[in-house]
Amino acid sequence: MENFDELLKKYADFIVRVGVNPQPGQTLIINCPLEGAPLARLCVRSAYEAGARDVQVNWSDDAVARARMELGSEEALTDLKPWQLRRYLDYAESEGGVCVLHLIADDPELYAGIDGNKISRVNAARRAFMEEWQEYTMNDRVQWSIAALPSVPWAKKVFPELDADAAMEALWKLIFDVCRVTGGDPVNEWQAHMERLSTLRDKMNALDLESVHFESSNGTDLTVGLADQAVWESAASKSEKGVVFLPNIPTEEVFTAPHKDRVEGVVYGTKPYVFNGQLIKNFRVTFEKGRVVDYHAEQGQVLLGRLLDGDEGSRSIGEVALVPASSPINRSGKLFYSTLFDENAACHIAFGASYPGTTKGGTALTKEELLARGMNQSRLHEDVMIGAEDSHITGKCRDGRTVELFRDGVWVL
Repeated sequence: MENFDELLKKYADFIVRVGVNPQPGQTLIINCPLEGAPLARLCVRSAYEAGARDVQVNWSDDAVARARMELGSEEALTDLKPWQLRRYLDYAESEGGVCVLHLIADDPELYAGIDGNKISRVNAARRAFMEEWQEYTMNDRVQWSIAALPSVPWAKKVFPELDADAAMEALWKLIFDVCRVTGGDPVNEWQAHMERLSTLRDKMNALDLESVHFESSNGTDLTVGLADQAVWESAASKSEKGVVFLPNIPTEEVFTAPHKDRVEGVVYGTKPYVFNGQLIKNFRVTFEKGRVVDYHAEQGQVLLGRLLDGDEGSRSIGEVALVPASSPINRSGKLFYSTLFDENAACHIAFGASYPGTTKGGTALTKEELLARGMNQSRLHEDVMIGAEDSHITGKCRDGRTVELFRDGVWVL
């Protein structure tokens, strides 16, 4: 690819300086697969140049992860040691603090063919073990960001007609394009994009909505009641120390918290979803009083059931997000088989936990206080795509007005 090294450096600088935004004196932890080493090295340099006190890199490898899940005993895989949690908490509790950058190279079917029950139990144990750290990220107590790089299995899934090298190049080009790197000035382009999303966020908050209603020709007819004192948020987040960061790269959404007991109707999935390294396709779920009471999937129905039975809160939703069909990810015409990208091609809901920041003053509230506002509690937060090209979305205001938000899949507000 022409100018690849230049584009890669721009990408690294952007995801460090705008994405995770390390502050002088902070430690940056980078989680990265082995194939991402060239990108990680650039991120390390960029973080030091931004004033980071230290940069720690945790390496991973999908082949090792699959071998462990396939051949390792469940007892060994769930035998988690204190240092695995403390390596985050020790830095978070230190004077300088910590921020975390996750570089991911998705293999959509990493665990295909492995016992799904075993995968679910192992992942549930890991989520429970890391819950104390999850509270830091869910409450934006620290900066965190997720960005992607290609892997051969992922590239071949997106571009099955190409050989491995050509598919990798094509996926890199696609990532650079939808992440606004190709234009040459990603920092300024993202600042302008975040301002546009902030304007939509402010308009949504000014409406004082009590619910949103989704309809599309595929059969979706879903009313999502909003949590008490729900707040609409957009691309950028702010840590408890006031540092602005970009959790997801890319991002196109304006989102808030549903009320866990006030979701009614049926909704159809519009893009495949990867859960526990396996695919769920063409799903449908029915809600009554906020909980899923019926579900079906043409592929991965058993897997969908495991997701919904993950814990007490996983049959309710903790997020509803509005994303126009005009987003760069959707306009690319490609299915990414990666939630990081596909959730930014379509409106989506998330089974599981609410983000505390999507209710007024929520990051300062206890779990019990959040629950009283209708904020869902779960160790899961799994986004699934429900937006269609003909999605029609309206909002009901607390003063009784009905306002049109989306027509034919795009904003009209």
